[in-house]
Parts: sequence; structure tokens; C-alpha cells
Amino acid sequence: MPSTKSETVRPPAVAGRFYPADPGRLRRDVQRLIDEAGPVNEPLAAAYIAPHAGYRYSGPVAAQVYARLAAHRGRVKRVVLVGPSHHAPFRGHAAAPYTGWETPLGLVRAAATTVVGSSRLPHEAEHSLEVQLPFLQVALGDDIEVTPVACGMSQTPDTARIIAALLEEAGEDAVLICSTDLSHYHDQATAERVDAATADAIRSLRPREIAPQHACGVHALRGTVAWADATGRRPRELARATSADTGGSPDRVVGYPAFAIDFPAVTDR
Repeated sequence: MPSTKSETVRPPAVAGRFYPADPGRLRRDVQRLIDEAGPVNEPLAAAYIAPHAGYRYSGPVAAQVYARLAAHRGRVKRVVLVGPSHHAPFRGHAAAPYTGWETPLGLVRAAATTVVGSSRLPHEAEHSLEVQLPFLQVALGDDIEVTPVACGMSQTPDTARIIAALLEEAGEDAVLICSTDLSHYHDQATAERVDAATADAIRSLRPREIAPQHACGVHALRGTVAWADATGRRPRELARATSADTGGSPDRVVGYPAFAIDFPAVTDR
């Protein structure tokens, strides 16, 4: 039986919940967040770490990543997305078996990969990769392609090798975005302390010190940090906040990170 659009295009799962379902409002909200974070004039990084909560809470932190990408609009042609599967735990890594991902802003083309197999289940209801798409559409335009990969329970060296292979396959016009939030449901003071330690582990290239309970995208995040270490890159923190910083209760917060990852700057000695 021939595939139908519903079988080949992944519809939005969290529009109207994590971000506005109305196209006009969504574009205005994302553009405002990017404008408030930028403009940023710096070299394009090879990879970024961005949060994936509702835009009301994590949007200002995520915008620090996308303001940087917006400065290189036209240069980035493909984005490799890695992140967790919150609703369908599994082992290993799974690409998404779709030709495109629909958002209220239109269709984002999906580039197939031969690096890992595909599975529909980890992606059907998952928000961690979906919430990056409207930001990408506004920052980079309609001509981008994405390769979304869910990272289940996995060994860090394996994930690092898969990330390297995905980027090699994607070509020199590609960037990586690792989608993760940080600690969940501590009070504000505890979250700040825990997230500071996680941020230090990221900056210091110590993936084993990132605890599963301190980052919901731990396997993708560990793999990204290990890949950075193996390729001579260094994470640079762009922003870090919690849901309390953007209007949530300080008694039960979620942490949000933004990092850029590229070769260290060369300095005169």
C-alpha cells in the first residue's frame, strides 16, 4: 500500500502546549526571543546544547543558541538533532522514519541517515526535538533539513561515535543541536547548585560526571560532550536559568542550559 502523508510526515505533537499553535503568534514569539538574545556576531559553532521546555520557560535560554544560528542564516543547510525519548524508553539510537516534520510554520524537510536505524515509537509523542523546529525555521529559514535522532540508554563512547558519523554524513554545512534540560523539581537554590555542577562537568569535558537525574537528555548530552573531547572542541556556556527565573514557582523548578561547542580560540602567547 502506498504511503500517505500521515505516514511520511510527522505532525506536531505539542503545538498549543509547549509553544503556540497559531502560526502568526508562534513566529512573532520566536522572533522576539531571538531579537532579545541578539544580534550575536561570533563564528558559527560546530554544535550547540539547547533546552526543550515550554517556550514560556526555556525560550529565553534557547534563544541564545538560535540568535547565534540566525547570524549564519544561509550557511547552515542541515541540522543534526539529538535528544531523549521521554515517553518510550529504549536502548540505543533511533532516527525518525519521516520525510518531513510539520509545525505551525510549515514543513521541515528530513534528511535520511544510514548511520542508525529508524523507529517511529520514540518520536511520535516526543517534544525534545520538536520544540527546536520552530526556532530553526525562524532562525535559518525554510531551506534547512533536519536529521532527528533519539538517544536511548547507551554507552557514552557509542553515542559519541554516532554523533561523529552523523555529522560526517551531513557534511560541512551542518551543525549539531543536543536537546536537554537540566535538573528537575528541586527548589531554586538546590537546582542552581546542582546545575552549576553539571555545567562545570560539561565545560570540563567530564561526561561521566553528568548524572541521569541531573539532565533528562543525559545520554545525548554525555555523547555530545565526549564527541567534543574526542575532536578537540570545548563547550562554552552561553546561558543557564531555571523555570523560576522566567515566572515559575521557586519551589519546584527545571533547569535550562545553552552552550556552544567549537574549537578553542587561538590566542597569542
